[in-house]
Amino acid sequence: MIFDSLRPFIEVLRQNNELVIIEAPVDPVLEIAEIHRRVIEREGPALLFTNVKGSTFPVVTNLFGTQKRVDLAFGPRPEQLVQQLIGSVDSLLPPSFSALWGQKNMFLDLMKVGFKKVPGERAPVLQVSRRERPLEGIPAITSWQEDGGPFVTLPLVYTEHPHNRKNHNLGMYRMQIFDDRTTGMHWQIHKGGGFHYHEAEKRGEALPVTVFLGGPPALIASAIAPMPENMPELMLASLIMGGKLPMADNPLGGHRIPAEAEFAIVGRVLPHERRPEGPFGDHFGYYSLVHDFPVFQVDHVWHRKDAIYPATIVGKPKQEDYFLGEYLQRLLSPAFPMVMPGVRSLWAYAETGVHALAAAVVRESYSREALGTAFRILGEGQLSLTKFLILTDKPMDLADFPLLLETVLERFDPFKDLFVFDQTSHDTLDYTGPRLNHGSKAVLLGVGDPVRQLPGEYTGGTIPGIHKVKPYCRGCLVVEGASYADDPELGSRLAERLSEENSPWPLIVIADDADIADGQTAFLWATFTRFNPAADIYAVSDAGRHHIGYRLPIVIDARMKPGYPDELFPREDIVKLVDDRWKEYFQSANWKG
Repeated sequence: MIFDSLRPFIEVLRQNNELVIIEAPVDPVLEIAEIHRRVIEREGPALLFTNVKGSTFPVVTNLFGTQKRVDLAFGPRPEQLVQQLIGSVDSLLPPSFSALWGQKNMFLDLMKVGFKKVPGERAPVLQVSRRERPLEGIPAITSWQEDGGPFVTLPLVYTEHPHNRKNHNLGMYRMQIFDDRTTGMHWQIHKGGGFHYHEAEKRGEALPVTVFLGGPPALIASAIAPMPENMPELMLASLIMGGKLPMADNPLGGHRIPAEAEFAIVGRVLPHERRPEGPFGDHFGYYSLVHDFPVFQVDHVWHRKDAIYPATIVGKPKQEDYFLGEYLQRLLSPAFPMVMPGVRSLWAYAETGVHALAAAVVRESYSREALGTAFRILGEGQLSLTKFLILTDKPMDLADFPLLLETVLERFDPFKDLFVFDQTSHDTLDYTGPRLNHGSKAVLLGVGDPVRQLPGEYTGGTIPGIHKVKPYCRGCLVVEGASYADDPELGSRLAERLSEENSPWPLIVIADDADIADGQTAFLWATFTRFNPAADIYAVSDAGRHHIGYRLPIVIDARMKPGYPDELFPREDIVKLVDDRWKEYFQSANWKG
C-alpha cells in the first residue's frame, strides 16, 4: 500500500490494532515520553495523544516502534525493487533489447519515481498560515528531566546548496525550541544540511530552511537514510512510496513543500550566529551536553487545519529509531558492493548509536585486501565516523554479533590484524574522546582459516581486582571490578597479567556490570559507547617499522570514565505519576500493557 501522508498510515495502524488513542490529558513535559518508553519496551502500539496540555494539536508517537509497523509502513516492494535494480546491472551492460524487455517492470516502477506538482488550494499543508508567534502552541516534547527544554524530535529539515539548488538535502536534526520564533539547529559535522550551511556561511549569507513535520512515512525514513553526499533524499522517498511525491509551491515564497505534510516551518539560519543548545537525552543513551549551534529564525508556519504533530523519543536502545535504522540498512545494503566493490555486506549497529560500531563481510582475494577495504569504508560518507570497524571474509548475518565476534576472534592475529588510529573525528554525540568531534578509531580483521580454538566457559581462578566474570560468547569474557575512578590502571594490569598467564581468552571487556554479557543489546550498548580505542584498549605490545603489534589478550576498558555525560534515567516523580495514571491512559483501549 502506498501512503502519501500520515493519515492513511495511522488508519491502517488502527485497523490492525497497532494504535491506541489516549484521550486523558497528558503533559508534553516528561509525561508523554515516559508513557512512550514503557509502551515501546513492551513492544506496544503507536500512541495518539488527543488531549495535550498547552496545545490544540494531537501528538502521535511510536509509529515505527516494531518490525511489524515498519513493514506496514513500507511493505516489501521497495526492498525488492532495489535488489532487482542492483541485480540487473550486469545483465543490462551492454544493453540489448531482450535484456531491457526482461526488466520492463522494473523500468515502469522507476518511471513512477519523482515529483508531481499540486495546486496550492489542493495542498492540505497550506490550509493554515501562522506568522505571528509561529511556534506558539507547537506541542514539542521534553523527553528527559535534564533536557535544555522542549525539542522537535522528528523534524525533516530541507535545505538546498547555495550554489546549486538542485543539490538538496533532507535530514533529521533535532531542534530545541527557544521561543515562539527561534530554535536551535543541531547540524553535526557529517550531515548534508551542515555542509549547505557551511557554504552559505562562507559567503556571509543566510541559508533558507524549511522543516517538514509528517507527510508520507517514506519522507521520515529517507531523512535518516545514510545516503551518499549529493544523493537526493526526496527521490528516495518517492522510490519507497512507489509513486511521485506530491509537492506544492509555498505562496509566501521559498522551497516547495510536500503537499501532504502536517506542518511546514519556514525560515532561515543566519551566518555566524550561535546559541547554546542542550543538554539533550539522545539515542546514545546519555545526555549530549551544552554546545553552541546555529540558530533557526522562523518566518512562518503552514499546517493542516487539523494537523497531527508527529514526535519520537530517543534514549537507551532499543527505541523507535532502531527499527527504522534496521529497515534502511536492509533497503540500502544491496548498493554497498556497487559503491565499494570489496564489500559483500555491511552492518552498523543501532545498539551502539550506529557510528560507534560497524562490521562488514569483505573480499580477501589477495593478502591484506581486507585492510584496503577497511580504509575505503572509513572514507565513505557517514561511515567515516565509525569508531570501531570489524571485518571478516566469511559470509554471515552480521546482525548476529556473537557469531561475528567468534568468527573474527578465531582468526585474527593480534600482531598484524588490530589497528588503532588516534587523532581522528568522532560522532558529535560520542563523548568518549578528548573533546567534541575528536577521538580515535580501531579496525579489527579476522579473515582466512581459524588459528585458535575459543573457550566457551570460564574455568580459571580468581583474577586480582575482579569480583565477577561472565562469558559473552566464545572467546570474549566480561569482567567486573572497581570503578574507573577508583582503579584507573585495572585495564593495563589485566593485559599484562593475563598475557603472562597465556590466558585462552583473546578478548576481555571490563564493565561496570558484568551482566551486560547476558544479551546483545546490553553488551553492545555498554561496551561500545563507553570506550575510546586509543585511550581504552590495552595489550602488551611491540613496536617496529612504525607498526604496533599486540599480544593476547586484548583488553577493552568499557567502564564509565570521569567526564562522560550522565546515563539517562527517568525522574522518580514522573515514574510515579505514570504508574498512578496507567489504567486511566488505556481505559478505553484493547491494549493494557
